[in-house]
Amino acid sequence: MSLPVHLVASLDGAAVGGAVSVDGDEAHHAVAVRRLRAGEQVVLSDGRGTSVTAEVAETGKRLFTATVLSVTTHPAPEPSVVVVQALPKGERGELAVEVLTEIGVARIVPWAASRSVAVWKGERAEKSLAKWRSTAREAAKQARRAWLPEVDPLASTADVVELIAAAAYAVVLHEEATTALATDLASVPLPPTGPLVVVVGPEGGLTPDEVEAFVSAGAVSVRLGAEVLRTSTAGVAAVAALLSRTERWT
Repeated sequence: MSLPVHLVASLDGAAVGGAVSVDGDEAHHAVAVRRLRAGEQVVLSDGRGTSVTAEVAETGKRLFTATVLSVTTHPAPEPSVVVVQALPKGERGELAVEVLTEIGVARIVPWAASRSVAVWKGERAEKSLAKWRSTAREAAKQARRAWLPEVDPLASTADVVELIAAAAYAVVLHEEATTALATDLASVPLPPTGPLVVVVGPEGGLTPDEVEAFVSAGAVSVRLGAEVLRTSTAGVAAVAALLSRTERWT
C-alpha cells in the first residue's frame, strides 16, 4: 500500500536525519481526520519535484513533525501538457480538473468561451478558481504527483490565442473537424518537449470565430471519435491520446 502524501511549502535543505514540520490545514487533516500517529511513515512533497519519505516523530492539533528517511528529486515530466478548459456548468469543472490532474497535465487554463453557460465574475470567479485549485491539489496528492499542476486565472479567447502561438504543438477539439486526432498524431511526430496544448470547448460548442482564431494561431482542429464527449471528459481523452505517443507513456 502506498504511503499517504502530504504537501509542504518547502523542502529546501531537507536531508536524511533532518526534521520537517507540517502545519495548518494539511496537518489538521493528517492528525485529526486520518489520525496520523508517531512512528508512522509518510511522503512529504513540495509540489515542485522534491519529495521525502519520513517517519512521524510528534503530532499536535494542527502540527506534526517527521524525521527524513530519504530524499528524492523528480525532473518535471516532458513534454508538458496544457489544457485550456472552457467553463462547464455545475460541478463538472472540478471533475475536469480532477481527471486532468490525475493523468498528469502540467497546467490547466479555465477559459471564458463565447458559449460557456457558466460565468465567472467578481466573488464567484475568486471562489470558483479557489475550488479548482483545491481540487487540483487534492487530486495531485491522490495521484502521487511530485509536481503540482498550475491552475491559471480565467483566460480570454485572446489569451488562448497567445498560448497556442507559443506552443510546441496544439490541437482544438471540434466535433465538426474533418481530421481525427489519432490521424494527426500518426502523421506528425510530437516534439519531445512542450508545451503541448489541448483546447476543450464548452457544452454549447465552439463558435466559427473561435476555431478560426485558434487555427490561425497554429492549432490543428481535430475530432476524437464518433461519440460526442462532455466538455468535462473530452480533455482527458485527448491528453491520453497525446501521452500514448510520448516517452512518458512508453
